[in-house]
Amino acid sequence: MGAAETTAEQAERRAQTARYERLDFELPLVELEEKIEELRGAMARDGEDLSEALEKLETQRQELCQSIFAQLSPWQITQLARHVRRPHSSDCIHALISDFQELAGDRMIADDPAIICGLGRFQGRGVVLIGHEKGRDTKERVRRNFGMPRPEGYRKALRAMRLAERFGLPLVTLIDTPGAFPGIDAEERGQSEAIATNLLHMAALRIPIIAVVIGEGGSGGALAIGVADRVAMLRYAVYSVISPEGCASILWRDAAKAEEAAKAMGMTAGRLHELGLVDTILDEPLGGAHRDHPAVFKTIGTYLETTLAELGSCTAEELVQQRWLRLRSYGTFQEAS
Repeated sequence: MGAAETTAEQAERRAQTARYERLDFELPLVELEEKIEELRGAMARDGEDLSEALEKLETQRQELCQSIFAQLSPWQITQLARHVRRPHSSDCIHALISDFQELAGDRMIADDPAIICGLGRFQGRGVVLIGHEKGRDTKERVRRNFGMPRPEGYRKALRAMRLAERFGLPLVTLIDTPGAFPGIDAEERGQSEAIATNLLHMAALRIPIIAVVIGEGGSGGALAIGVADRVAMLRYAVYSVISPEGCASILWRDAAKAEEAAKAMGMTAGRLHELGLVDTILDEPLGGAHRDHPAVFKTIGTYLETTLAELGSCTAEELVQQRWLRLRSYGTFQEAS
């Protein structure tokens, strides 16, 4: 009896944990999904035909999900971009890349687990992958420094970039970071120099470069692996010069105004696409990427396949020239009379 009670308690804790992982605006959807699961459980347990009622609830779920996600605010999209169940770089690499061989260390100081990089095959074609990695559980997040790289992480990434150019392999980067680590030790080891060096070298690499923002794209920490020939974003990813909390702390000296800051910053995929800073918006499954990882991997894989074929027809000189013109085109201004 005690073992049964323990199992029930464990099940309850798992259910509570799953609920805590839901965002506030998702709660009505969660309640409906719980009813659907209860109905399925009753059908399996009692053998009663409740398919008509189940179908009705599934229709309600679809309509509610569409209603909620059709009117998300920039702050709600930011919360989705940070969702604990959202696919990470390691998940994308595992799903899309075969024979992946990870590289470690910057050959100067140490390895930085906040950045994953290595060589592998995408649909039989050799590629080099670089991605931020936040980690899943608490222990892993601490080891990965919550996806905030130090200088050695960016220098490791630069090592992989040079390797890609040496062997004529296309470079794919997966962006998902709150930003570069702002600690004193990172500054002492040349954080800003490491980021600037990556920007300089990426602009001149004589290979195709594709960047995909899969979660957060925070500040120079994201841009350090984000200079590319093509930049794509998942529908509910964000990309900005600073986090909403950081922006609110500077402008209003109150991080609690992050929601207001997110609205003003224009950090969503739709707004950035309007401004020409992002080439393609990759649609997510209804309800967000955290609800259907395989569908997200399929979308990213299709985009990579198409874009690699497109860039493969360009010479090295054309790639560098087009990338330079792309970077020079960012931003507009008007002269006052």
